[in-house]
Amino acid sequence: MFRLAHISDAHLGPLPDVTYRDLASKRVLGYVNWQRNRRRHMHDAVIDTIVADIKANAPDHLAVTGDLVNLALDGEIEMAKLWLETLGSPHDVSVVPGNHDAYVPGAFDKVCRSWAPWMTGDGVNSPVDRNSFPYLRVRGNVALIGVTTARATAPFMANGFFMEGQAERLGRILDDAAKQGLFRAIMIHHPPVRGAVQQHKRLFGIARFHKVILRHGAELVLHGHSHLPSLFTIGARAAKVPVVGVAAAGQAPGGKHPAAQYNLFEIDGEKDAWRVRLTRRGLTGPALPPSDLQTTDLDVSAVKDRELVRS
Repeated sequence: MFRLAHISDAHLGPLPDVTYRDLASKRVLGYVNWQRNRRRHMHDAVIDTIVADIKANAPDHLAVTGDLVNLALDGEIEMAKLWLETLGSPHDVSVVPGNHDAYVPGAFDKVCRSWAPWMTGDGVNSPVDRNSFPYLRVRGNVALIGVTTARATAPFMANGFFMEGQAERLGRILDDAAKQGLFRAIMIHHPPVRGAVQQHKRLFGIARFHKVILRHGAELVLHGHSHLPSLFTIGARAAKVPVVGVAAAGQAPGGKHPAAQYNLFEIDGEKDAWRVRLTRRGLTGPALPPSDLQTTDLDVSAVKDRELVRS
């Protein structure tokens, strides 16, 4: 059995010192949002508690699906690197960037350089850049496939993009992993389903992503961005692929979104007969540490159509 933990949207704080030059961009809007909203509901103590519970449950691997930072300031990117080092070895932790990690032009490249050990595929020695995605890591009988949707966008926009070149590369990786009899888990930041988030936050290329999944297959898709513990599916009948979201890892109780959670998957079986059990763990109120919020059995061959649970 392979045990895979999943967190997203840590939005690590507090912000480092911000200069007027830093704010001469889209960042000024994010800075105002942080001061008015996020800093009140996103807390490092919450993240620390979630991470401690993950470590206590000792998963085989941890997937982090983006938005580690807020404004993609240089200081934030470095702080996030230090945080990743506390999560575990790059061999045991896989990251994909989110829209906040690519908040302004140039930030994505800095993230790729700083977080490269956690975003590098097996056997790859070249520098990490946009063309490095999707990357593939094989751990046990699980293929962990990291897709990026992160790109700097205009003010008031938080969209993601899944373009043709990455789609072609993803298809080849999925086919190769299937030939090896591996359980294929895709990590992506933006939810690749319609209606999961508001229009200004949605993914461009949803139809393209679905086409790849329907043609090449997959067993599980993990995403963040929505800050919701959701479950959707791609496909129909016996070919349904679960698409699983998670509450933001730094969300304190009492906000408009569910309090912090993480997903813990138990993956067992073999090709065409996989069994997946999902446990959601997180905060149920102001008291710490986390307690079980929901335990859900997921049968990848018979999962329900839309959302199964929203705590």
